[in-house]
Amino acid sequence: MSTTRRRGPKQGGPLPAVLVCLLVVAALALGVWVQFGERQSQDTVYAVGSTAPDRVDVLASVQRVDAAGRELTLRVLVTPRGGLAEAGGVSPTEDLTLQTSTSTRGDLSFPAHSRIATKDLPVTLTGGSITDYPFDAYDAAIEFTAVQGGETVPVRMTLTNADALFSATVDASEENGTALFDVSLGRSDSVLVFAVFMMVAMWALAVSVLLGSWFLVTGRKGLTWPALGWMAATLFALAAFRNTAPGTPPIGSLLDYLAFLWAETVIACCLVTVAVTGFRAERKAPEAPETQ
Repeated sequence: MSTTRRRGPKQGGPLPAVLVCLLVVAALALGVWVQFGERQSQDTVYAVGSTAPDRVDVLASVQRVDAAGRELTLRVLVTPRGGLAEAGGVSPTEDLTLQTSTSTRGDLSFPAHSRIATKDLPVTLTGGSITDYPFDAYDAAIEFTAVQGGETVPVRMTLTNADALFSATVDASEENGTALFDVSLGRSDSVLVFAVFMMVAMWALAVSVLLGSWFLVTGRKGLTWPALGWMAATLFALAAFRNTAPGTPPIGSLLDYLAFLWAETVIACCLVTVAVTGFRAERKAPEAPETQ
């Protein structure tokens, strides 16, 4: 009598593993590409002004953008060149003054024959509102005119951005010996990606809690303590997760109205509903029959 051996289910081929590897490689390549683009943007140097041998070089760098305080911190290094300088640009031969725009708090003065050091200047931001986070954008006007010995001297200025949370678009020009920079600031790509991910994750958690609560309520599961603990933990974890948003946006920003506040509302309502219906189901549960 012959017996037939039943074959088990066919094992999956190498195709799924290959697809997973390709997805991982594609994700890594995309991440490297985005990071490289941001690095290139931060390494961009905007220059304008005279290239005369006797001039004043101004190296400016945006160190930090304070969207809540509506100002940016500009670090400035001034170096006189040619006949305007002593000791290779360490100090000016005469009193040197850098006149700035109205959005910058005060001019810079350097006494003659004194060593020049870097200085930080606050620059007022215009336009935009931090409540538009993560899609908020701002403008800043930066101007420098050099005056030495009572006369205007040629100036050459370069500007870079060192704040990783913001990307800068700069329109540089020169007018009557004044270096002009119109700077537009917006959130960097990494901040936008993370903020959008946060909103998607908040909605995904809220929908997960909603589905779980629907299953418990319709199934009359009673007080299921592990599920209630998970919902309560999610409710409080979202608040901590929201506070990790880069740039620390205040409550009331677009991030809150698009995701956070709605997710918290859905989870809180689901938690209360499951607790109330579970309590009622436990009260209506039939008592076990008494044994004779």
